[in-house]
Amino acid sequence: MTQIDFIRSLPKAELHLHIEGSLEPEMMFELAERNQISLPFDSVDAVREAYQFSNLQDFLDIYYQGMSVLITEQDFFDLTLAYLMKAKSDGVRHVEIFFDPQGHVERGVAFETVVNGIHRALIEGEVKHDISFGLIMCFLRHLSEADAFETLVQAKPYRDKIIGIGLDSSEQGNPPEKFQHVYAEAKKQGYHLVAHAGEEGSADYVLQALDLLKIERIDHGNSILDDAALTQRVADAGIALTVCPLSNLKLCVVDTAENHPLPKMLAKGLKVTLNADDPSYFGGYIADNYLVMAQAFDLDRKTLVKLAKNSITASFADTSRKQDLLLELLERALA
Repeated sequence: MTQIDFIRSLPKAELHLHIEGSLEPEMMFELAERNQISLPFDSVDAVREAYQFSNLQDFLDIYYQGMSVLITEQDFFDLTLAYLMKAKSDGVRHVEIFFDPQGHVERGVAFETVVNGIHRALIEGEVKHDISFGLIMCFLRHLSEADAFETLVQAKPYRDKIIGIGLDSSEQGNPPEKFQHVYAEAKKQGYHLVAHAGEEGSADYVLQALDLLKIERIDHGNSILDDAALTQRVADAGIALTVCPLSNLKLCVVDTAENHPLPKMLAKGLKVTLNADDPSYFGGYIADNYLVMAQAFDLDRKTLVKLAKNSITASFADTSRKQDLLLELLERALA
């Protein structure tokens, strides 16, 4: 069995996936035509050529452009189902998908349209492909906390469809402390809490996310290694990091795969998971992220199994589902 086949054979969870970031150029053009939206590109190749980023903001500018083609509930359904089919082929058995309601509502797309389209596809994926799921609503950190509060209110009728709250978009200049009140309210309402921290921001952003937002998982967390005490604290607490190697490469967080902090994170006892982030923009889905790290650091099968195990135990899936997936992983590892 080849290395990529072994990686794909491992049952795993994906915990850091922006559904809007799985919009492939081909589907972008299909939906633009369906919805009579004019794109600033004349071909699929032109879109792919635009995917050259020097930092996070470069990516976000085109990410929000691409989002403009998502209009109807069917659009969100088709987008999500397309992602699930790729995830299935990569061995994903549980997904916790991020979505950005503010990015849609401000365009005049109803909250209901977004949630129902994504959720309907997730239900189909669970029934047909045995991919369990959770849906996490992210606040856009470049917007105000008041705007985030309004989004939390809009989410109330769909509370049964949304398991958690996240925080994404431009990190620099938008520290976690900006959102501590809305996170406190989300916690009261029973949501799971996660946040992007330490991708471009400092280790202090990770500390703020833990102490002020009370997050349960750290999305990215690369800069945590700049603070030895914080690294030890997170390792001791078993708080998971949702690391995204290809994203880090594409956004120039690291300059080469060989300079990625994954080995240091593992050596420090951090609970690392690997994820795709925005796969259509960053050049690969979850198995590709495992593979690039495996090749860069000559990871053995035991380490690959550990990363898959981390993803399952760090998920918000119920205990029974976790046990089933861990048993399946053990059987696969011993095969």
